[in-house]
Amino acid sequence: MAKQTSRDFIDLENRYGAHNYHPLPVVLTKGKGVFVWDVEGKKYYDFLSAYSALNQGHCHPKILKAMVRQSRRLTLTSRAFFNDCLGSFERYATELLGYDKLLPMNTGAEGVETALKLCRRWAYDRKGLPENEARIIVCENNFHGRTITIVSMSTDPDSYKGYGPFTPGFTVIPYNDLKALEKALADPNVAGFLVEPIQGEAGVFVPDPGYLKGAYDLCREHNVLFIADEVQTGLARTGKMLACDHENVRPDILILGKALSGGVLPVSAVLADNDIMLCIKPGEHGSTFGGNPVASNVAIAALKVIADEKLAENAGKLGNIFREELTGLEKNHEMVEKVRGKGLLNAIVIRPKDGRTAWDVCIELKNNGLLAKPTHDHIIRFAPPLVITEDQLMESVNIIRETLTTFL
Repeated sequence: MAKQTSRDFIDLENRYGAHNYHPLPVVLTKGKGVFVWDVEGKKYYDFLSAYSALNQGHCHPKILKAMVRQSRRLTLTSRAFFNDCLGSFERYATELLGYDKLLPMNTGAEGVETALKLCRRWAYDRKGLPENEARIIVCENNFHGRTITIVSMSTDPDSYKGYGPFTPGFTVIPYNDLKALEKALADPNVAGFLVEPIQGEAGVFVPDPGYLKGAYDLCREHNVLFIADEVQTGLARTGKMLACDHENVRPDILILGKALSGGVLPVSAVLADNDIMLCIKPGEHGSTFGGNPVASNVAIAALKVIADEKLAENAGKLGNIFREELTGLEKNHEMVEKVRGKGLLNAIVIRPKDGRTAWDVCIELKNNGLLAKPTHDHIIRFAPPLVITEDQLMESVNIIRETLTTFL
């Protein structure tokens, strides 16, 4: 029997799978650290990190060890019973991040949905808003997930078109605009402000210095919850444990996911203090797999790797080097409009040239041994695993430079 090729696997997915993604034409079969290999054996730098789920790198041995050890003992109890792992995860994460309580879920979208429910329930039980009148402020160009409620607050037609009717209760304002936020907060029925500290899917849009602190202070002034979606920006990606830490902002509700498991399996969590978290009573919210024993031990291991290997510090240092090395492209390359980012969450804004777009650049990067993916057709996001070394980063920078040179 002939060995299957990349084309065989791509054709198989196209025939039997839903067509809800447009992947780069590469079929991966192995990963280790910052590298992945395709089925033909070609090696690549991974500069997407599964949208920052792989901050600790592919197949980190300490995280895998935790998963395998627990998988042999007990995998799932549901929350109908206690297990001997969840409490340890909750204690470790709340002490590390400074909150009273943690509510475990599976995916980032579930984390966002949980935060929305918590916020609304707090508004009725604690703030005294009329039932079914609570509003949550969100930002233009946000990306918080794919559920019906979440796309109800989206301004991206690709996310919401054809999926109505939508969930009410959201007020959309421009991102990075404190005056717009202040105006929206004049509505007495506002319960919360949900924000990404850096808008990832929008193209790594970093707000102005002081925006997060200003937004937090406005929320305090109006007795409104500040909800940070740190699913992508959290857990060392931007050079701090949380992106909000850059402005010493402590969200009232914190949403984590992705790297919370090091890319091993879905784990997400919502953190808040007792006054907020205990608004939800037994039987009012949950998940069969949320807080399962394997996920709990994997999450502890993933968080310990971040701390022990100083991944936030590495992201901060190497992120500065990455931007310094590539910023000159803005002046010297007609296709490069802007280089931006924080830590090791960065992007290049591409000007189309002769019909060639960011997609074409990513195809050529792939051919040269580096994997990245466009967002919104004209932006390439660069987010390698945080275990990357300076030598590896510089080799990757050279690949990016040389690739772009071929488009001159």
